[in-house]
Amino acid sequence: MQKLAKFFDEFALAGRGLLLATRKKSFWLSFALTFLIFGTIINLLSSGFTSFQLIGSCLSGGDISGAFKIIGGAFLAIFGVGRSFLDFALNFILTLLQSILVALVIFVAKHNRSERRAKGNTKDEESSIKSADSSGAESSAIVAGLAVLGSGCPTCGTTLLAPIIGAILSGTGGAVALAGTLSTILNILAIIIATLVFKKLGVQTYAIIKSEHFKEKHHEKSR
Repeated sequence: MQKLAKFFDEFALAGRGLLLATRKKSFWLSFALTFLIFGTIINLLSSGFTSFQLIGSCLSGGDISGAFKIIGGAFLAIFGVGRSFLDFALNFILTLLQSILVALVIFVAKHNRSERRAKGNTKDEESSIKSADSSGAESSAIVAGLAVLGSGCPTCGTTLLAPIIGAILSGTGGAVALAGTLSTILNILAIIIATLVFKKLGVQTYAIIKSEHFKEKHHEKSR
């Protein structure tokens, strides 16, 4: 029970850290860019690599408007246009979580970098900080990788995994159903990992921002 209570306490702190981070313009810049780019890519992969092949064909044929139309459709799919509710919900949650993770990773890394410059840390301290930064980035990359592998339309079987599984099973009818099931499992796994990584990064963000506020107040009092 104590471990469970500690988990929820840390998760609450992570939520407060996220709220504090949303007051920073730099957070929203990283968040927005990741949300739009990652969300569009995930939806382009909804039919495997077909969309990318069509974009390549349009560009090679000089049909730039056709390429933008495909990309625009994938962009609108972020908000559920042309997608079933289940597929939209999974992709939207993954895109939202991934965008938050990337924004928090960048925020923490920037703070650590500025701290290293201000304090002139030793090589061992710098190595430890860089290791922590890379850990967050690697965790975020794992979430992105699972989301990409699980991308597509699990309910209709058109997923990135479908052609791979179809080739292994020699195109059997069960390949489509299996691909849809695995896609859903990978998406759920990605959400679970993203939630755990968010807890860690959120707590770090909360500690950083609270420390900055304390330093600012202390500096004002010492004037």
